[in-house]
Amino acid sequence: MLAQCSSFYPKFLASLHINNTNPSTTHIARPLQLQKQRIMKSDIYEDQLESLCLRHSDRLSQVRRMFDQTRGDKETLLFVDSLQKLAIDYHFEEEIQAKMQSLYDQRLTISNGEPSSIVEVALLFRLLRQARYPISTDVLHRFHDGRGEFMASLSKEMNGLMSLFEASNLNTGGEFILYRASEFSSHHLRSYMASLGPEFAVAIDQVLEAPSHMTLQRFRARQYLDNDNFCHDLNVRELGKMDFTMLQSQHQKELKEVTSWWKKSGLGQELKFARDQSLKWFTWTMTCLPNPKFSSYRVVLSKIIAFVYLLDDIFDVEGSMDDLHLFVQAIERWDYSSMDSLPNYMRVCFKALNNTINEIAEIVLKEHGWNPIEYLKKSWIQLTNAFLVEAKWLSKDQVPTMDDYMKIATITCGVPAALMHMYFLLGHRAKDDFCEDLPSLISCPARILRLWDDLGSAKDEKQNGRDGSLLVCMMKENPHWSLEVAKRKMMQMIDETWEELNKESFSSSTSMFSQDFVRACLNSARMVRVMYNYNEEHNLPMLKEYINLLLFKQI
Repeated sequence: MLAQCSSFYPKFLASLHINNTNPSTTHIARPLQLQKQRIMKSDIYEDQLESLCLRHSDRLSQVRRMFDQTRGDKETLLFVDSLQKLAIDYHFEEEIQAKMQSLYDQRLTISNGEPSSIVEVALLFRLLRQARYPISTDVLHRFHDGRGEFMASLSKEMNGLMSLFEASNLNTGGEFILYRASEFSSHHLRSYMASLGPEFAVAIDQVLEAPSHMTLQRFRARQYLDNDNFCHDLNVRELGKMDFTMLQSQHQKELKEVTSWWKKSGLGQELKFARDQSLKWFTWTMTCLPNPKFSSYRVVLSKIIAFVYLLDDIFDVEGSMDDLHLFVQAIERWDYSSMDSLPNYMRVCFKALNNTINEIAEIVLKEHGWNPIEYLKKSWIQLTNAFLVEAKWLSKDQVPTMDDYMKIATITCGVPAALMHMYFLLGHRAKDDFCEDLPSLISCPARILRLWDDLGSAKDEKQNGRDGSLLVCMMKENPHWSLEVAKRKMMQMIDETWEELNKESFSSSTSMFSQDFVRACLNSARMVRVMYNYNEEHNLPMLKEYINLLLFKQI
């Protein structure tokens, strides 16, 4: 109804086939030639959108009344869970906060009362922990037998097992009962799959492979909305559909803005070696900041991500070592005039970058009352210096230690620079040591991305450009390891980093960070699995599906 781009989409899908290039700088799509008439026919669209907004407002009021009228702890828990699963919970933030506070105050009564089920208690634990309430895993002890194992009778409750497995993924490190919960629930759920019909087996497999906490909310919401069996309440389901359609339309407009900026910037003409991936850049920001109110932030942050990719290409593909040294020195001084002796593409890139960070600084000054420009500059100085270190290693065929590699690669993945700009846009004030001592909320998603990216790099034996991998460092330090052992170690590192990220995300000590920023950091980590999940043909089917469902395919 809203997005007139079906003729564009088949060509887009075909363009997502991955070439034999460096996976850390993968060409996700050919340059997009988005045509206005293929995105929307505005004369028809505006009338449809106005009608949809009116119906959405009415349905939202109905669901709000339903939420206010919920009675009983279980009904409240299930209602909140449904709102979150359909990605419409942002409309009910105050109501949910009040309900969660009430549930937290009653947590011991609920978890110890009769007849509280494993479904109810595990859901209570998950929702409260996600909301940053300090709930203990002790609430699960009542489901243990006398030997410290989960009761055998729980193996017969499929919904209870799924709820327990979902809760187990919120481990903050060293919580033994959650490790056992994961093992117990996943084992019995896999046993169930053999005796169920295809539809139910697929649903269980989906939960096991992508539990809610590790999955992008709107990705899962779209999958639920396409399933007629999910959420039997018509009002809640229809609100979810309307909300998704409206936000999909908004994202299409934002993508057009990003694509238009790229064309007008002239960067594609000056940096002919660089990747034109406006769709990929925007996908990151659409993912990290899904709330409709952040529309302008998504557009400007897409430009920031574009420059991360452009600088990566300059250091990885095009620049000579002499020019790269001079380029970094000029950036450290933040002095355009000192670039006169450098290639034109470097000067053009720096000038455009300077314009973009000034644009962000002006937004922050206007909306939040202070100017973060010096901190923004510092983030790019840090990034280009890290890029230069990697370029030196690779130009000399030098293999660094694992620790040295991860220290630098965590910066060059670009996550710290992108999240730092997001941090300021969301109204946070800076700390003096912010760049030098990154908080775990920023460093953990960066490490997760680097580890996943390097695992993907290992699948491609025809890499172009200068690039390294943690696997190479690991194999040098541990020559007795096989490649498979090294990969398992990297997956273990990813799991441990997720636990550290969980600890920071759910801790009340992170109150210095807004919930929007915490959610953005979590979403950046969740997006990694979508963005770098290569199949045997070195394609990205999950990324194709994600972009299709969120941006193009109508409900």
